[in-house]
Amino acid sequence: MRDPAQGWADWLPQAAQTYLRHVVGRRSMRELARAEGCHPTTIMRRVRRIEERRDDPLVDGFLGAIEGRTQKTETEGRRQDAPAGRAEETVMTVTLRGGTVAQDEDDSERAVRRALRRLCETGAVLAVAPGLDRAVVMKANVRTAVVDRSVAEILAMRDWIAVSHRGRVTTHVATSAGRAALRRMLCEEAGGGEAEAAFAEQHRDWEEREVDEAPRPRRMRFNIAESPLTALARHRDREGRPFLSPELVAAGERLREDFELAQIGPRVAQNWERFLTGGDRGDFAGGRPDAGSSSARERVAAALRELGPGLGDMALRCCCFLEGLEQAERRLGWSARSGKIVLRIALMRLKRHYDGVNGGRAPLIG
Repeated sequence: MRDPAQGWADWLPQAAQTYLRHVVGRRSMRELARAEGCHPTTIMRRVRRIEERRDDPLVDGFLGAIEGRTQKTETEGRRQDAPAGRAEETVMTVTLRGGTVAQDEDDSERAVRRALRRLCETGAVLAVAPGLDRAVVMKANVRTAVVDRSVAEILAMRDWIAVSHRGRVTTHVATSAGRAALRRMLCEEAGGGEAEAAFAEQHRDWEEREVDEAPRPRRMRFNIAESPLTALARHRDREGRPFLSPELVAAGERLREDFELAQIGPRVAQNWERFLTGGDRGDFAGGRPDAGSSSARERVAAALRELGPGLGDMALRCCCFLEGLEQAERRLGWSARSGKIVLRIALMRLKRHYDGVNGGRAPLIG
């Protein structure tokens, strides 16, 4: 029997492909695990993930259309005494790149891109009603776009939109994965379609801030997704306040600046610093093998001593090594969702340390 996910392998997520092979293709989880070289529980988690998402009418409509076509073809094959497996092979040759409506692939991709661009605008939602072949993009009670339901199903299956409200009319909003995909598409349009640059751009989130420099302040663009602190600072607590205040983020960035100036991070490439030198040339500390800014090294050591074990480990991994909270928790052997509170306490202690050292004034870099 032909692979059920073969027709959508270019864009359908891996979990959805596994679900189709298991449900529509009627292959057992152990068989799929042997084919992909993983544990059966991995296949089970993928299948359950899609089953839980079938509460979304768009996801359920896409998968239900495939299952309905399969059953219909099997029934017709039995009536015509078709050979065994002929029905499954026939239904898998049907192009469903547009969901329930067959479309040309290029036209479908262009429609998906236009819809995603509208949905990534601030305050935009996608409204879907049962029984209708069209979905509407709304922004502040103003209709900004009308898309085919098949295009909306593609967005849902790619996990680029998620349900925000359920009712007679279900509304969807763009997810972080959808915004990242849009950034990648825009980079491909502007930069000639280089794959490396496009995929790097989808993980960047640019903002601007004012930097106090002589002779006058200037605005500088920076990637807020580079550091876990800036991403965590965008979260809100129950009262609507940022989880990390700007002062705490600034303290963490100050520790990172000293860490980079000290040049004590792990090297990921060949060290050419002392190549063809007479000893001192190219060094920052008088020819010492651990070249770097000694004052920055001392500031990092003093800050970590102030934090102590535990707090210092979390601040070092998140602020300096730029590790995510989940990765830092696994490396330190802590329970899940405990690192966020520890990091906040560490940044509060770090801010108090820098206030005492600098007298409450902003320190000079270096």
